[in-house]
Amino acid sequence: MTEMKNKGILLVVSGPSGCGKGTVLSHLFSNDKSFALSVSLTTRQPRPGEIDGVHYGFVSREEFRKNIDAHNMLEYTEYCGNYYGTPENRVNELLEQGVNVVLEIETEGAMNVKRARPDAVLVMILPPSYTILEKRLRSRGTNSEEDIAKRLARAREELANLPEYHYCLVNEEGQSKKTADALRAIVVSEKSRICRNTGILEHFYK
Repeated sequence: MTEMKNKGILLVVSGPSGCGKGTVLSHLFSNDKSFALSVSLTTRQPRPGEIDGVHYGFVSREEFRKNIDAHNMLEYTEYCGNYYGTPENRVNELLEQGVNVVLEIETEGAMNVKRARPDAVLVMILPPSYTILEKRLRSRGTNSEEDIAKRLARAREELANLPEYHYCLVNEEGQSKKTADALRAIVVSEKSRICRNTGILEHFYK
């Protein structure tokens, strides 16, 4: 591998709905410019309150297909008639600038990134238990029983992919900031790996 000590880490974060990963990431990004969330492209229409370039990059289906044909999509999927995906050129730009790029994506996309980018670090955010996960989903008060059942079933499918991840972090109740700190520590550790700092060998053994 090439010299990477000054490059950012490509961090893939997944977790079932209700695990609190959104809150964890908000703590991670708070007052820390060394982390940036990768903004996905999508062909769906913006929802009320969504800002182009902040929540998503809203593009036409034709433009999205051009990115696919140009091999510029790190991962992508088609859901309910719309494309969603991660443009690789912007990710690479940020990594070269030393920024740690976070991809908050589902397990299917994470596996695609893992195959395409062996340098990526995959982290699964877990709830303390399946029971607490169900409790969190119900406490929202915005999901129907059918939707909750689907999310819980989907959670079991996602957790089946856990052995494919490099790290897992249990997001305990009221401890999202602590979980964010643990996520930050993973990045610090990864940046110290010998395989990411091969130039050090040349420095000491000229």
